[in-house]
Amino acid sequence: MRVRAWADSATKAARALLLLLLILASPALASGPQFPALTGRVVDDAGILRASTKRQLTDMLAERERATGDQVVVVTLASLQRYPIEEYGYELGRYWGIGQKGKNNGALLIVAPNEHKVRIEVGYGLEGQLTDAKSRAIIDNYILPSFKRGDFNFGILAGATEMVRALGGNPPDEGAPTWLANRRPRLQVLQVFSTLQTARHRRLCCCFSSSL
Repeated sequence: MRVRAWADSATKAARALLLLLLILASPALASGPQFPALTGRVVDDAGILRASTKRQLTDMLAERERATGDQVVVVTLASLQRYPIEEYGYELGRYWGIGQKGKNNGALLIVAPNEHKVRIEVGYGLEGQLTDAKSRAIIDNYILPSFKRGDFNFGILAGATEMVRALGGNPPDEGAPTWLANRRPRLQVLQVFSTLQTARHRRLCCCFSSSL
């Protein structure tokens, strides 16, 4: 009888522990990543953009949308909340609903400065214009050189400009742009690129780290 009573007590304790673990884990599993509000064509959640940069970006992206219907949004993130940028960016695009319904003609330039990650995500409606090769050239030649100097404003503006230029049928330069040639970076950068394919999205991600 004592053995049985001990076994029953151990079973109850195990069930109670399991229930406690489920209760503690369920909010994190159920909530998922938290997304900033889509307040405009520029969402500076990380707080790294100057007011003048936001105005330039907003004007340029608004003109692009008026002319073609293509929707391009620039977003900086304070945190990826421990999610891979691929997963977070994909879910963010779905949550915001970037692009016209039925056309999927949206694109995101995502910058997570605290995690040192950059990503370009393109809806399949724009894949023929903003290809993997063009996205790679934009990140490598236009965004990262400025990021290596800590100049996020210049890099984001340059990258968004080249995204719009590529969507207009003009590919970005294959080499370093002339207006960056004299701005030699003083930091070393490790670049890791990965391209992921899905039925609806092509995603180019760049992770970068810098040191003096």
